Amino acid sequence: METALHKAIELIFSGSALLEDIVWVTVRMSLASSLTALLIGVPFGVLFGSGSFPGKRILVVLNRTLMGLPPVVCGLLCYLMFCGVGPLRHLELLYTVTGMVIAQVILITPIVIGMMEPFVSGIYPDIRETSRGLGLSPVKTLGLLINESRYQIISTYLMALSRALAEVGAVSMVGGAIAYKTNVMTTAIMNFTNMGNFTTALALGIILLAGSLVINVAVSLMQGRADA
Repeated sequence: METALHKAIELIFSGSALLEDIVWVTVRMSLASSLTALLIGVPFGVLFGSGSFPGKRILVVLNRTLMGLPPVVCGLLCYLMFCGVGPLRHLELLYTVTGMVIAQVILITPIVIGMMEPFVSGIYPDIRETSRGLGLSPVKTLGLLINESRYQIISTYLMALSRALAEVGAVSMVGGAIAYKTNVMTTAIMNFTNMGNFTTALALGIILLAGSLVINVAVSLMQGRADA
């Protein structure tokens, strides 16, 4: 184990083309999916947290259900849509990074909504009263609400990014873990372990853990500033 760890650390700093490609595909997919999920999820989270409309309770319950959507189920649904007999087969998304991003967005967007909705519902009554007292327009009220939620939005994005980095089930089914094309760190770790290449698997695991540590430290700092 100690020898494998030393070799893994050496591999990280060796400039391995395979390692660099896997990390780059992972970063590209994770950034695209987490940013897209944030852009879709935050408006819905704000709407669910501050709005009052028929069917709101049903939509909130549905979103909370989707927050627990098993990745393999999401991967299966995307595979069926993208495969040769699926309704979206003409888009040729199967075994592509774009297809993996779509699967990630489906998984992460409900989480973004679920993190924003209770936070907004907690601060909105005070903001509404303040806005009424100052005579602010609905647009300015929305701007005030978003400004008060800025740390929560950043924290939510970092959590979405962390979730995207850690995903394996859906991306492996949709992407196929093709070397130098759709192989990401999580699927590569699984494949290299199955092949007995523990050095490369461990090197990728160290990189993934280091990235997760940085993100979680950033989330803690954001939450601390939001509570201050």
